[in-house]
Amino acid sequence: MNGGYMGKILWVDLTVNEFREEAIPAEIYEKYLSGTGLAAWLLSERIPTGADPLGPENILAFVSGLLTGTGSLFTGRWMVAGKSPLTGGWGDANCGGTLSPAIKRCGFDGIFFTGVSEKPVYLLIDHGRPELKDAGHLWGKDTAETEEYLIAESGGHARVAVIGPAGENLSLISGICNDRGRIAARSGLGAVMGSKRLKAMVLNGKKRIPVYQRAEVQRLSRQCNKWVQLQPPFISGPMAAYVGTIMRILPTQMAMEGMVYKILLKKWGTVSMNQMSVEIGDAPVMNWKGSNRDWGIRKSLSVNPDAFKSREKVKYHCYSCPLGCGGVCVTKGPYGDVHKPEYESVLALGGLCMNGDLESIFTMNEMLNRAGMDTISAGGTIAFAMECYEQGILTREDLDGLDLTWGNAAAMITLVEKMIKREGVGDLLADGSLAAARKIGKGAESYAVHAGGQELPMHDGRNDPGFNVHYYVEAAPGRHTIGAQLYYEMFQLWKRVSGLPRPPLFYHKDRKYVADEEKAVMAAACSRFMNVANGAGLCMFGLFLGAARIPAFAWLNAATGWRRTPEEYMAIGAAIQTLKQSFNIKHGVEPRSFQVVDRVVGRPPQNRGANKGRTMDIEKMRSDYWRQCGWDPKTGHPDGEVTPSRPSH
Repeated sequence: MNGGYMGKILWVDLTVNEFREEAIPAEIYEKYLSGTGLAAWLLSERIPTGADPLGPENILAFVSGLLTGTGSLFTGRWMVAGKSPLTGGWGDANCGGTLSPAIKRCGFDGIFFTGVSEKPVYLLIDHGRPELKDAGHLWGKDTAETEEYLIAESGGHARVAVIGPAGENLSLISGICNDRGRIAARSGLGAVMGSKRLKAMVLNGKKRIPVYQRAEVQRLSRQCNKWVQLQPPFISGPMAAYVGTIMRILPTQMAMEGMVYKILLKKWGTVSMNQMSVEIGDAPVMNWKGSNRDWGIRKSLSVNPDAFKSREKVKYHCYSCPLGCGGVCVTKGPYGDVHKPEYESVLALGGLCMNGDLESIFTMNEMLNRAGMDTISAGGTIAFAMECYEQGILTREDLDGLDLTWGNAAAMITLVEKMIKREGVGDLLADGSLAAARKIGKGAESYAVHAGGQELPMHDGRNDPGFNVHYYVEAAPGRHTIGAQLYYEMFQLWKRVSGLPRPPLFYHKDRKYVADEEKAVMAAACSRFMNVANGAGLCMFGLFLGAARIPAFAWLNAATGWRRTPEEYMAIGAAIQTLKQSFNIKHGVEPRSFQVVDRVVGRPPQNRGANKGRTMDIEKMRSDYWRQCGWDPKTGHPDGEVTPSRPSH
């Protein structure tokens, strides 16, 4: 073993209370890295066809990244993976905080759970010794209470991953938390953990993480940090909305420079984009049928970046992050000090539901974090229910007396509580909008905005078609953390990877909507690069600095002792992508089954607002992407005899 990885994983059989260590051959790390690459290799082989996602045969994998703990920056992400009960196929979720290095300090690159426990338990690994302990007294407690208790019980130094009541109640939109509310939210993997009656994982280890060239990793990190700390003065929070207005009016667009977004993140965090995204048409409004004309600058002023900055008590840094985009905020609500909500949470519980009540957003965000429920899916499901109420599909009686009109914050808070507890109409909505629509009938599916059963995040593909492509081509659909035309511009991969197209500095906005080969190359490159990132434990926000400033490939070589080229790492990313696509097909999830929601792709186009008149040929974009992956362009199957091509410049 050279460096970067621990070389083994831990298997925990919850049915028979047994533990087994498995050595992982060096060539597997060389082929798939660690993180989700390692998880994809193992789960593809070991989860049998037809396994019930909530049954004993499903495997729940907690994995760290290959670069975590090596002295590299932005490498504190941990991932959880398994067969998703929400989509029926590949599921993964990604989270920051401080858990990732704790997995490796216990001596493992991943911890894999099989079987089902007879009673609630939690896993404790204390200085290399694993044991399952009774969690009956913790079942029913929220994530913050449970984490606080378990840390205190283990001596104050442990790191904890935990589910709340949503996961215990098998909500298909539940996730897994660490650091008092940081949540690996997507794919419904909290329900998998709940189905196994596994309340938490408590890690307390001190093993040294090997690094091949520690001095070189540190040298690269010092260079990278100079770019992070560069922070010139910038505009005020309310002014950001008017910048968005100007960007919307202009017929041309400038290729996005990631350093600009870094300045926003360092000053405000992800909430920096709240109003700006509404104005440019990036943020969906009123269950995707509205626009900035419905939730414009005056209505969205309550969630402007400075509204959060004024509440921020202290900044929050994930492990190995010099940026610190998170924060702890003081609120007037029942929870006091809470995590600063992320952009996705603010817009899902705000503009998507026409809710401008900031205090209610703080409250619902904390409720959902403590329950371990995905804020994106929860907000999308509430918006779906609101439109069903507006259309007369759901009545006030159906909603347990709630007047679920657009923007009714009090009704939203009550509904969130019901969804967490699975009480009344909350039981109907706790598994997301598509599952609810199928039970409701009456045409309700027309108002469920999802990809493959997962609610879409708060980035509108009618503004950036690249988001729509990735919503519908990724093995875990409906994700905003993989690629977009905007992301490709910020990644600046063409500066390190040969053969990739360089976008022009300025271009007409209409160019974004043309389905051509170059955009397919860009989308495939995003998927490959993010598979490398998720194998290494890298944060996407760090990668936005650009490939010439954040030395992802050089870090990997220095940490491991490998001598790989950027092109070879991108090939690893392609291999991981193929593994996940093949996982879906093995489990009966056809790539074409992720049906496109007409409203989301501009069919028909909106007749007002930032995305007026915009539509796209998403079917061609998807087929072009599959071709670039070397897969059958008609089916998305990886066994197609197709050779990827490169555009001519």
